[in-house]
Amino acid sequence: MSAADLHALALQQLTQALADPVQLVALVSAAVAGALVIVSAFVRTMIPLRWLAVGSNLGFIVYGLVHPSWLMVALHAVLLPVNLFRVVQMVRLSRRVAAATTDPRQLAVWMRPYMRSRRYAAGRVIFELGQRADRLYFLAEGEVELPEVGRRLQPGQMFGEIAFFAPGRQRSSSARCVTAATVLSIDEATFRQLVYQNPEFGLEIVGLIAGRLSQDVQRLQAAETGAAGAGGVSENRST
Repeated sequence: MSAADLHALALQQLTQALADPVQLVALVSAAVAGALVIVSAFVRTMIPLRWLAVGSNLGFIVYGLVHPSWLMVALHAVLLPVNLFRVVQMVRLSRRVAAATTDPRQLAVWMRPYMRSRRYAAGRVIFELGQRADRLYFLAEGEVELPEVGRRLQPGQMFGEIAFFAPGRQRSSSARCVTAATVLSIDEATFRQLVYQNPEFGLEIVGLIAGRLSQDVQRLQAAETGAAGAGGVSENRST
């Protein structure tokens, strides 16, 4: 069959399809699905990518039903709920991270599915000074102290995050349980996966860490001011 014959046959089939509303819907669905697949090749963030996948799944299912292709229908019927589940999961993650910027204690709640829980006895050391940082921690229950920086943590607080992101990855303080404590932790591989799936998650976590650093700086400044004031009072008394 020549190219002209193939062209004529394609035009004939297209004309017949356009005359039938059902066939027209099938063609439009397939065209839209194909376009979404092409667009997805240029998308870098995961949430839009998942939505494009959902749209293409629906388009190919419609086409497969009208032009009976049960393999196509089965394939995209399996992929559709998977993509829907993942996009809903990532949207919820984004909303919870945004909410956590106003209340960091919520972090331990919504990140729990991605974290490992461990119970520590009173006096147990969670990590040592100078140890390589390979996990990020949240205190779920109990009390933990960071002796080298003179800080005590209460349930709902994040710790170990500075060294987790520092270039040297070395702990600047040890962490010891003052009382029996339940600690949640997330490893680097899981954290990187969450950031890759939703870059906004990483930005919000960086914002939380920046807030912690700002609080530490303010605490140190207040301590220096207090020390300077005490020194001035002592000098006045001596004179």
